[in-house]
Amino acid sequence: MRTPHALLTTTVTAAALAATVLAPAPAAGADAVPSPGTYYVQSATTGLNAADNAGAVEQHRPRGDEDRQQWNLRADGAQHLLENTDSPGTCLGRGGDRARTVACASPEARWQITPVGTDRFTLADPGTDRRLTVAPKPAGANHPAGLAVGSGTGDLATWYLTPVGPVTQPMPPQDRRTLDQVTFLTAHNAYANGVDGGFAPPFVNLFPNQNRGIERQLAEGVRGFMLDIHQTPDGAILCHNSCTLVSRPVALWVDLQRMVDFLLAHPDQFVTVFLEDYVDPGVLRAELARVRGLSEVLYRPDRTGVRENGWPAMADLTAAGQRLLIFSDHSRAADQSAGLTRDSFGVMYQREWTVENYWSMGSGAGTSDWSCYSRWYDAGTNIPLTRTEPGFRPLFVMNHFRDTTVASTAGTDNGKLADRARRFCQPAARKKPNYLAVDRYDLGDPAAAVTSLNTYTYP
Repeated sequence: MRTPHALLTTTVTAAALAATVLAPAPAAGADAVPSPGTYYVQSATTGLNAADNAGAVEQHRPRGDEDRQQWNLRADGAQHLLENTDSPGTCLGRGGDRARTVACASPEARWQITPVGTDRFTLADPGTDRRLTVAPKPAGANHPAGLAVGSGTGDLATWYLTPVGPVTQPMPPQDRRTLDQVTFLTAHNAYANGVDGGFAPPFVNLFPNQNRGIERQLAEGVRGFMLDIHQTPDGAILCHNSCTLVSRPVALWVDLQRMVDFLLAHPDQFVTVFLEDYVDPGVLRAELARVRGLSEVLYRPDRTGVRENGWPAMADLTAAGQRLLIFSDHSRAADQSAGLTRDSFGVMYQREWTVENYWSMGSGAGTSDWSCYSRWYDAGTNIPLTRTEPGFRPLFVMNHFRDTTVASTAGTDNGKLADRARRFCQPAARKKPNYLAVDRYDLGDPAAAVTSLNTYTYP
């Protein structure tokens, strides 16, 4: 019989977890200019890519091999050239104080590339202090699209050269792979399934995001659950947009109980919950208090040195019994002003621990938009997908769904999940997706994409 593990009084202690976590290793040759090859020139500030737009060089949302964003790097004496893959003979260059594409034979196409830290570089006009730079963000707006050449400093003038075809490594053995190396199948709006209860008003409920209940989702391999919670007199309730006119909605504690029961019955499994959170912290705390056994499985990365040392091995989390990770998209600042923070009772603030791409690929039918960029990039927020910290790599939540769930479209999209993850979102984030979030996980075999990504590590 498995020994019960209470939170922070486990057989494998929090201190042991902190001692066994593995920090992400720097890329080989990270202190040198990369070898010749095809790269994205990616801003360290925004995570956006330098793209050729009719001669102007602008920062655009990462779009893989679309949108003229790929550049062939090669040496030219002591300097380097970046030739656009879509326009042979045309290179990233300078036109006065603006970045432009120019003929590769032009002196304005040459760059002095200098390492400025692990895998980061400046691109300078040779013999000057003029660098390729992102323009500062005006008040109330995003950074301008057009890239400048000037005396920029810091991250504004710092760039990643992200390989289009990166060298990956085989996945470590089960007992050594860390949480940030593993990919999990994730159900978008997992509660909106029409099986466990109501989730939306009439007519809206005709378009469920899933068609199987939480218990069956768990049985079929779903390990990430996106849940929307709204505050009502009954507590934290699972509804889409609003609980008004929703028949038989499910309380959050009910679905969490299903997950905890599953974890207690399957001690080798790990589950993550993402809350789109519209409730007061006191209401959420009371809701969690109703879940029997929660303290036995709740994982607290804030108490095990993850920010300093990286994510622990999955085997250590399993041994400690810490196998349920809960995130909220709520603001820490708002909770501090209210006098109660969610992480004080074990719910992590998602923006502090993850990065996440924008949630929609477009409407429920027609062509899809595969660009992969941060959902937290706007006039007031800038958390690029590329964000890392010394010793710590945020988990990457990759959204792959539309505004509205149409079964035939979801099936087609899910069949292309691995391709988008590898060619578009992985280089956009400079990390492998840890959570592949889809609608109708039962269509298009998205589990095959999870299996594929779990054969290697990146970088």
